Amino acid sequence: MKRAIVSGGLLGSLALIGASALALAQTAPAPAPSPDKIVATVNGAPIKESDLVIAEQDIGSQLQSVPEASRRDYLIRFMADLKLGAQAAEQSKLQDAPDFAQRVEYFRDKILLDDLMLKEGAKADTPEARKKLYDETVSKLAPETELHARHILVADEATAKQVAERAKKGEDFLALSKEFSKDPGSAADGGDLGWFTKDKMVKEFSDAAFKLEPGQISDPVKSQFGWHIIKVEEKRTKPVPQFTEVQDQIGNYLTQRAQQTLLLSLREKAKIVQLEKPPAPAQPDSSAKAPAAPAPAAPPQ
Repeated sequence: MKRAIVSGGLLGSLALIGASALALAQTAPAPAPSPDKIVATVNGAPIKESDLVIAEQDIGSQLQSVPEASRRDYLIRFMADLKLGAQAAEQSKLQDAPDFAQRVEYFRDKILLDDLMLKEGAKADTPEARKKLYDETVSKLAPETELHARHILVADEATAKQVAERAKKGEDFLALSKEFSKDPGSAADGGDLGWFTKDKMVKEFSDAAFKLEPGQISDPVKSQFGWHIIKVEEKRTKPVPQFTEVQDQIGNYLTQRAQQTLLLSLREKAKIVQLEKPPAPAQPDSSAKAPAAPAPAAPPQ
C-alpha cells in the first residue's frame, strides 16, 4: 500500500457519511459523574451533572479560551441561559410551530447516528488493530528520496533560457526568483518549495529535479504551469515513520473505515426509494477560458 493509508487515501471517501456525524462520532463522550446530582435550578427546573457533560461535548471549542478553573461555572451559566431561553420559548408556544416536531425528529436521528458511528469506531480502533495495520502496511513501505528545492517559474522559453544561464553563471538564485518568478506561492521566498517526494510534483518537474544533485541547476523544464528553472538545495532519504509517530493517524483510519463500512452495508440492505430524479451533471462551458493553473505548491515539511 502507499503512504496514503496514514495521510489521506481512503479517508477522503468518508464524505459519504457526513462531516457532522463523523466529528461527533470520533470523540467518545465523557461519562457523567455518579450520582447525577443537581447543580443548579432555573425557575425550579434542575440542571444536573449530566447536563454539564452534554453541554461540554456540544460547546467544547468555546471553552478553549475559558480558564480551566472557570469552565465548570461557565457551563452552569450556559445551561442556565439555555433553560431560560427554552422556558421563554415554551411560554410563547414556539413548540407548537408546524416544523418543531420534525426538527426534533431530525436531531434525534442525528444523535442516534452519531452514537452508532461512535460505537462502531470504538470496536475497530484497538491497540492490537493499530499495530497489526502498521506491521502489514506502513512498516513495509520503502524509504523514499526527497528533495529540498527552489524554482523560478516563467511564462516563455526564451525568458527561461536567459534566467537559467544567469543562474548557472553564479547569480543569486533567490534574487532571480524574486525578480522573475511568476509563482505567487514561492517567488517572495526565493522560490523555496520545501521538502517533497517525487509524487508530490507534476511528472516533468519531478523527473528533472530528481536527476539533479545538491547545488545543481536545471535547464528550462516545461510543465502545464509554464517554464521552470530548478535548483536542488538538499537531498535525503525519508525514513519510514515509526509506529509511535503514526499510531493516532492509523487509529483515525481504522475508526473511519469501520464507520464507512457499516453505513455502506446498511445502504446495501435497505430499500431506498428516491422519488425525485437527481439533476443531470453540469456540462462544461467549452467557450469559457480555463483558469490559470497554480504553480507547484510546497508540501508540509
